[in-house]
Amino acid sequence: MFEAERASLVPYAGRFDGFHALPAAVSKTCLVRFDNNKYSVMASAVGRPVEIRAYADRIELRQDGRIVGEHCRCYGRDQTIYDPWHYVPVLARKPGALRNGAPFKDWVLPGAIDRVRRKLAAVKDGDRQMVEILTAVLSDGLPAVEAACADALRHGVHFADVIINTLARRREPAAAITIMTPDALRLRHEPAADCARYDSLRRAV
Repeated sequence: MFEAERASLVPYAGRFDGFHALPAAVSKTCLVRFDNNKYSVMASAVGRPVEIRAYADRIELRQDGRIVGEHCRCYGRDQTIYDPWHYVPVLARKPGALRNGAPFKDWVLPGAIDRVRRKLAAVKDGDRQMVEILTAVLSDGLPAVEAACADALRHGVHFADVIINTLARRREPAAAITIMTPDALRLRHEPAADCARYDSLRRAV
């Protein structure tokens, strides 16, 4: 009995995962309301409920166990906290929102990507091209896209097709598929290359 009492007094050494959890709906604008504020989630989360995990310092939003949004917790009132990356898939349908949309206001992008964005702002279809570049981040990752943008700028270009092509060339090639030849199809006598056979044909003519 004394051993059990002593064991109960040993402090817990693990990480304390203390949060307040509750379900919430996702609006059509990818927002979840909590404690008088709104927080964005991934566009793919629209249409189904999420679980809010409210920590002292952050808000975690989960759907089917997957994190679809994470923000520093806001203790103000009537504030909307955006993560612009949550809205990038939506830009494919509305590229003009990149200039005027609330989630993208004062969006700070990494250096090379931001320089490309400023250059494309002067191009007629610059918004569409910039959306292509930003969409590539979702599949290739931010470091790879920034490196491709930097490479394009070094060569004096800033167009999306050049940057997307650079990303495609830098992806690791798929491993070659090895097809095993069944024993029944193996040649018993491997053919030997003999160019003299062609000479004999020419002499015959």
